[in-house]
Amino acid sequence: MKFVTIQDVADAFQLEQLAGRRDLQNIKVTSPEINRPGLHLQGYREYFGNDRIQLMGLGEIAFVASLPSEERIKSLTSIFELGFPCIIVTRGLEIPQEMIDVANMFGHPILRTGLVTSEFTGMLISHLNSGLAPTVDVHGVFVEVYGEGILLVGESGIGKSEIALELVKRGHRLVADDMVQVKKLSATALIGSAPEITRHMIEIRGIGVLDVKNMYGVSSVKPVEKIDLVVHFEQWVEGKAYDRLGAETDYTEILGVKIPSHTVPVSPGRNLAVIIEAAAINNRQKKMGYNAAAELIRRSEEAVKAMESSMKG
Repeated sequence: MKFVTIQDVADAFQLEQLAGRRDLQNIKVTSPEINRPGLHLQGYREYFGNDRIQLMGLGEIAFVASLPSEERIKSLTSIFELGFPCIIVTRGLEIPQEMIDVANMFGHPILRTGLVTSEFTGMLISHLNSGLAPTVDVHGVFVEVYGEGILLVGESGIGKSEIALELVKRGHRLVADDMVQVKKLSATALIGSAPEITRHMIEIRGIGVLDVKNMYGVSSVKPVEKIDLVVHFEQWVEGKAYDRLGAETDYTEILGVKIPSHTVPVSPGRNLAVIIEAAAINNRQKKMGYNAAAELIRRSEEAVKAMESSMKG
């Protein structure tokens, strides 16, 4: 099971630790959801979600502070004994001493951020979703072309890296070469990045490994990008029927997400970098509601109708 440690969260948001155990690296979070324990501080113990980070803002801290000391300890004990990864207090709020004492007794950390609750909630959920997202390694090359993330796949040696290098020279950006780490952010969204060890590197057979960032500048690379299109390269097969119209969209499924895809035959003389540029623009047009193939079919149907009408006349 994937997890994010509380130390990861503390480092990401520069959180201050106020109480509780200090070995944050050993506290794991497996849920991307968070919990606001307002009701539970008042004694409601159902649906607590003790696998979640607990978030306390102005309302929760004000309620705790309003209680007499004995009631305050009782209220805090009622949630601390249920267990949870940690409590994060927002707005830089001061917390009662009893809260620190109970946290130290149970060993559950209390951390603090200066951010307002609504802003921090969105940032924290996004961070947890990213860290806990399903991932898979895909053999291929990943580039950004005209703002579209294009995943190039195909058999080894077919020329994917050479195409990516040509695209970089034409002003586009390399994300990953050889191995792409694909992460599922939602039911419809995948992102791709390079492993740390090969980031910004590209292998060209006969030349060796090149550092694209150092050769072409920081604008030639990108650390992460959404996957918008998959292009499968294969050797040209004489007599095979390849799609020449594109009226129907093919899909490649990765981690349960369907991504539009094309199969492009490779043969001498084809300018594959230009083809990828055209595919990127065409994909953007489709997302904006324009489909060239559908327009061609419409024109053809109108021409046929006009011809039939003239023949009847």
